[in-house]
Amino acid sequence: MLKKQIVIGSMLCLIASMSWGAMFPVAHIALQQIDPFYFSFIRYFVVAVILSVLLWVKEGRASFRMEGRGKTLLFFGTMAFTVYNMCIFLGQQLMGESGTVAASIMEVLMPMISIMVLWITTKKTPNKYTLTSVAIALTGALLVITNGELAFFRMAGQHLVPLFLIFVGVMGWVVYSMGGSRFKDWSILRYSTLTCLLGSAVSFVIVTLASVFHLLPVPTWHTILSIKYEMSFMILLPGLAALLCWNLGIKLLSPLNGILFINFVPITTFVIMALQGYQISNYELFGTLLIIFALIRNNAYQRKTTRVNHGRAYASVQEQ
Repeated sequence: MLKKQIVIGSMLCLIASMSWGAMFPVAHIALQQIDPFYFSFIRYFVVAVILSVLLWVKEGRASFRMEGRGKTLLFFGTMAFTVYNMCIFLGQQLMGESGTVAASIMEVLMPMISIMVLWITTKKTPNKYTLTSVAIALTGALLVITNGELAFFRMAGQHLVPLFLIFVGVMGWVVYSMGGSRFKDWSILRYSTLTCLLGSAVSFVIVTLASVFHLLPVPTWHTILSIKYEMSFMILLPGLAALLCWNLGIKLLSPLNGILFINFVPITTFVIMALQGYQISNYELFGTLLIIFALIRNNAYQRKTTRVNHGRAYASVQEQ
């Protein structure tokens, strides 16, 4: 039974990671036709509708009650389905093709960013081993983003804003992922649906106000239909399937085991970009391998620490 759980959990996390890896090259094509704000809103509005139908059928009308947690759900929903999507795709669009690689690499940095967020919020300094892993990962990210060119720093003004937007977007998803622990008594489907609904509502307000004040053009049906295949993919795989697969996979495997599958994000991105004709540089490849090494290194250390702590706890019980 345990072996079956591991296999299913692994498959679910793999599907989610590869879907996210394919997301950025596909989005790169779509963002040449539509702005990132409407792209993000339309995508998750459809996902929210599908999730709502699934939740209604599976858990009934009562599952849509907020139970006094509306503000918390609104916050986490905004972080994931408004801040993450709008910021990361705007940053990707502003950077052009290199933004596809940068956005993908930022995804892999999520575990390391989580460590830094916990350091700031709990004021508990991580151990030296973990901090070293973070430093290695950041070095790898720097190699990928700059592509080994010092000219990047001379033109920092051109890259700083889009990179900051991508970083803010990733931070939004990190916060959302941490928020799930507050709703352990809810099903994954319920938490995903209600946060997606509320986040999409915030996105709707943003795009509506921006269009009213002529800051954003309202996409025509022709524009939307011109990206129908890309949008369908973004809705069904990275949007709906990845969200549910990742949350359930993490639950089956534990965050410690499941997080390793995030390494498949840049691998999938690079494979698709290579098929599209993109020339992957040695700096991008080596930087990505450094990030993957840092994540596996830190994960192995966490496993060792967990085993030691369990061993001590068992020995203590035996002595009593």
